[in-house]
Amino acid sequence: MGNLRATMNILANKRVAANLSGLGQITLLARDVLASLFKLRIAWRDMLYQVYFIGVKSQVVVLVTGAFTGMVLGAQTYFQFHKVKMDTATLAVVSVSMCDELGPVLTALMVAGRVGAALAAEIGTMRVTEQIDALRTLATHPVDYLVVPRIVAGHVALPVLTIESISIGIGSSYLVGVYLLGIDPVYSWYNMLHFTHDIDVVIGLTKAFVYGGMIALIGCYKGMTCGLGAEGVGRATTEAVVYSSISILITNFFLTLLLGKLIGQL
Repeated sequence: MGNLRATMNILANKRVAANLSGLGQITLLARDVLASLFKLRIAWRDMLYQVYFIGVKSQVVVLVTGAFTGMVLGAQTYFQFHKVKMDTATLAVVSVSMCDELGPVLTALMVAGRVGAALAAEIGTMRVTEQIDALRTLATHPVDYLVVPRIVAGHVALPVLTIESISIGIGSSYLVGVYLLGIDPVYSWYNMLHFTHDIDVVIGLTKAFVYGGMIALIGCYKGMTCGLGAEGVGRATTEAVVYSSISILITNFFLTLLLGKLIGQL
């Protein structure tokens, strides 16, 4: 029994050490990315392609997610507000919720599932086939050529996708509320404009900007540090999606508190 407990303690210590080591490695990777950005060592052509890959090719899943999220949120809000005769406030609740929380978070989760896995698999395959080592022999820094364009593209593409998600969510909620649930369109639209402020949109876009870089950074890190063979690439792909999703949810809490505090002091 004592030997089993000692073995479990050793395994737990090794797991903690591995997690701390991984956190340090991703911090060093972020430092290298910042250094490359300050020196403007960016492969612009690759960056434009990544904007297309992350942004344009993710539009369908983002628009579908935003539309049905807005419709469900609008319907559920109406069912509760109808009990207290506040039907026309439904769209205002949907608008604020989509701008502050649901728009950026759900968009980031959908993009993490699609893009995070793709980035980890692509770079992981390059690592397994020794293409990253070949870049080093050609005096090309892998961070400059592979990581930086993807992170910049993530920062650029995700706020745009978030704007689309927010717009389609509010629009779909309006259609459901007005044409299916019979909410007065004039007062509903007026209340939405009255209770939704510019700062709500700014908060959502700030979160999206952070999430875009986070997804790309984690996906690239998992790809560059994956194990050898098909099993290593598969594990890196899975971990990229899981870690990105968990990081988004945890970061969302702290960003909400931080941005709420800053807004309260203005």
